Amino acid sequence: VQLQASGGGLVQAGGSLRLSCAASVSIASISVMSWYRQAPGKQREWVATILKSGSTTYTNSVKGRFTISSDNAEGTMSLQMNSLTAEDTAVYYCNAYYRSDSGGKNYWGQGTVVTVSS
Repeated sequence: VQLQASGGGLVQAGGSLRLSCAASVSIASISVMSWYRQAPGKQREWVATILKSGSTTYTNSVKGRFTISSDNAEGTMSLQMNSLTAEDTAVYYCNAYYRSDSGGKNYWGQGTVVTVSS
């Protein structure tokens, strides 16, 4: 499974960005898809998850501001980020847990950089 993240950029505090993650397999076949982020000098942290069922969960710091979604027709997962703050500055990675006949495995995209200027 290959994941391609895009949509990062430079935005002012209070602004919005929409990240996308394109998968090389059908989105509908992926059990769990998530976004993680890694800020400069910090460990990678989980941001949001969407299950195959459509159920979503978020880390507390982004609740009410970020929305994770998936589009089976387009084969993408997205993260709509609103009311951005400098604390959201990080490299954002998409992640997929995919089950094949040989078992389940985690896959990572290459990351897209989000910079929020205050």
